[in-house]
Amino acid sequence: MFEQAFCRAVTVPRLNRFLLHQNVSTCWKSQFATTRASCQAKAREGLPHTSSQSGLLDARTKSLYQGICAGERASLARGITLVESTNKVRSEQARLLVNRLILFCKQKAEEQDKPVVSFRIGLSGPPGAGKSTFTEVLGKMLTNSGHKVAVLAVDPSSGTTGGSLLGDKTRMPELTRDSRAYIRPSPARGHLGGVTRTTNEAIILCEASGYDIVLVETVGVGQSEYMVRDMVDMFCLLLPPAGGDELQGIKRGIVEQSDLIIVTKNDGDLVPAARRVAYEYMSALKYMRPISKLWRPRVKLCSAVTGDGVGEVWGEMEKFREVVEEEGEMERRRAEQHQRWMWSYVEERLVRLVREVKGAEVEQLESMVKGDMISPGAAADK
Repeated sequence: MFEQAFCRAVTVPRLNRFLLHQNVSTCWKSQFATTRASCQAKAREGLPHTSSQSGLLDARTKSLYQGICAGERASLARGITLVESTNKVRSEQARLLVNRLILFCKQKAEEQDKPVVSFRIGLSGPPGAGKSTFTEVLGKMLTNSGHKVAVLAVDPSSGTTGGSLLGDKTRMPELTRDSRAYIRPSPARGHLGGVTRTTNEAIILCEASGYDIVLVETVGVGQSEYMVRDMVDMFCLLLPPAGGDELQGIKRGIVEQSDLIIVTKNDGDLVPAARRVAYEYMSALKYMRPISKLWRPRVKLCSAVTGDGVGEVWGEMEKFREVVEEEGEMERRRAEQHQRWMWSYVEERLVRLVREVKGAEVEQLESMVKGDMISPGAAADK
């Protein structure tokens, strides 16, 4: 396990510098050095770094691959369950499956003469902003116009039991029954940023299954949680009429990462409040530097209850897609996202490997930290 995970990143200079840092303990240096030497020897001989000698899909995973490529909903559901699995053997098959599907999507895009096969949209916002209701109305509008829509809804997990209600589908009764839509709720499992660790892989599976619009609905988030930004082509922030004043909009964080700000619940007695929030955020955006040189973030009003403004919101999304596709920015953005996620996985695996190498020295440091004999930061440096 140690060698399999470590070898994937051993050739990266940045990781080598990290592992050879003088503050890494002696026992860990020895383990890392032995593993690095083995991996580099394999690299010189042209041998693979994986534990699987064949690197082939087993019969069950191959059946899933064929079913997903054929657009079978049951195969897609089982495939997402596979990539969410924490079983070591199944995780290896999940990686092979995702790699195959990435190549399939790339080939499919070339056949269609398009840069990508789908449009990924992230929908985020604070709790109670109406994300699920808006998602259903937008999704129904898209399916009625001929699109196939996949919704990946992330539900918060209990910090005590680890369980999750997965109740987002109850707010999408019409979209749930739509044959051109697929909704998959997944537990956050304590993962920060409003998404799950495997949301990125689930998006690829949905694209391979023929869904040309992928909506990622996050859990209720705060100002500094925008990890979904690194998974989607367009990031939309949904705000309720009580979304704060202009000062909240000026604060750096999720607002400046947004491509489109949508003020929801613009109906009934909330119309004045919704308009006030929209005007305040329009003013706040003037003080922010756009992330893209091709697109300046905008603010739109809508009501998922009456449907007013939803068409205009989708119109803005289409304009964004046209602009970034024509200039090739969508492909560049996805390439940068893949690089960031690679390093995210490297960091996660390093932490897991360090925990697995746990020995007497680490246990002693833990005891010293518990006894207030050393600070946690000093113990980590050792």
